[in-house]
Amino acid sequence: MLLTHGASAAALPPVALTVGNFDGIHRGHQAMLGRLTGEARNRGLMGCVLTFEPHPREFFSPQTAPTRLASLREKCELLAAHGVARVHVERFNRSFAALAPDAFVEQVLAKRLRARWLLIGEDFRFGSKRAGDLALLQRLGGRFGYEVETMPTVLHAGKRVSSSAVRAALAAGDLAAAEALLGRPYSISGRVIHGRKLGRELGFATANVQLKHNRPPLTGIYAVRVHGIGAAARAAVASLGVRPTITASGRAVLEVHLFDFSEDLYDAHLRVEFLHKIREEEKFADLETLKAQIARDCEAARIFLMESRNA
Repeated sequence: MLLTHGASAAALPPVALTVGNFDGIHRGHQAMLGRLTGEARNRGLMGCVLTFEPHPREFFSPQTAPTRLASLREKCELLAAHGVARVHVERFNRSFAALAPDAFVEQVLAKRLRARWLLIGEDFRFGSKRAGDLALLQRLGGRFGYEVETMPTVLHAGKRVSSSAVRAALAAGDLAAAEALLGRPYSISGRVIHGRKLGRELGFATANVQLKHNRPPLTGIYAVRVHGIGAAARAAVASLGVRPTITASGRAVLEVHLFDFSEDLYDAHLRVEFLHKIREEEKFADLETLKAQIARDCEAARIFLMESRNA
């Protein structure tokens, strides 16, 4: 997959294009990507996704913006897995946010990306103050040489599939509902970095997986599978949260204890799949109490993973 940024001067082929944040790449996104890649193939175009960094709502209101379901790297990996040939990332800043809708179409869609076919959601808005709409896109299509089609809302079990619905399921600890909306278990990927190594002192060595954002969409203790260590996924238990027994920093940390494993993982890139919530994060009176609880968490995770494997 080709990744481009900003005002790339490369002479790239025309594209079949869709535009959006694509946070999480849920079933609705997947349906759109399937239609995009199929149309690109039929028309002899490069299938391209235009996305933004940061998320526009993070730019305008960082304190109230929704939590991210995926980092930019995770999003690009998922887009590539669904057959997207090119991802173009526009830096969302003050000047980009101020682009008038017709200027966005001319400068970005027509000149920068050379769009020939455009697929958008029914509620798509664009340009300064979200003033652009489907009617304007269609009106400008004749001038700039592209066609526009819309993608209807995707439903699952009678309800609209959305990133907001995935976030709500994760926040509620309903991993089965999140998986149904995503079409896969929810996961977080990151590089293993050095931590305080307290887990090793307690007898439960952990891999500290780097988080790209400090507000993950879920917290607590989980039974997980870990990919990135050999060919097969490995069983583990994970803690995702602010570790209130250890520190008052408020910084979210993802720590993973792999069962029956003792090798060095520093700098490895792991993907942690969240399968079952064991409990909420809590503050314990002392480290001995925490250690005893970790042992119980490990046992609960082992039992769940064994039963799910045998089901």
